[in-house]
Amino acid sequence: MQAQMLAPAAVLVLWSIVMLFWMAGTRLPAMKKLGSSVSESKPGGRGQDLEGVIPDSVQWKAHNYAHLMEQPTIFYPAVIILAMMGAGSLDVTLAWVYVALRIVHSIWQSTVNKVSVRFLIFLASSLALTILAVRAVIATLFANPGVL
Repeated sequence: MQAQMLAPAAVLVLWSIVMLFWMAGTRLPAMKKLGSSVSESKPGGRGQDLEGVIPDSVQWKAHNYAHLMEQPTIFYPAVIILAMMGAGSLDVTLAWVYVALRIVHSIWQSTVNKVSVRFLIFLASSLALTILAVRAVIATLFANPGVL
């Protein structure tokens, strides 16, 4: 069951890379359209400096990519802990639910970005993650080290 538990994490890693390329594929042309005023504005510029400079719909991909670097940092160790401790089918299902919801969240935020709907998707994924985290704590706190 270890591979089944780790597969959702691998998919989320790959999805994060997809979002990276989607972000770059929309941001770079938008920056080029503005000319040198953006690309050479100041040394050490950051992505946040593009807020209000390039279209919001272009920035949505960047916002989502940043989100994929935040909350999933809790998901990855929870998945690894459960894989190491012996994940059950519920754990695998919850991990896939989390990943599916994060992908839906990404697509929604990057295209439509209606916050009320985006928040509900985020809330549902957070609930799945919370249950995974609790199950990881239970798996480790109540592990029986004598049974190996």
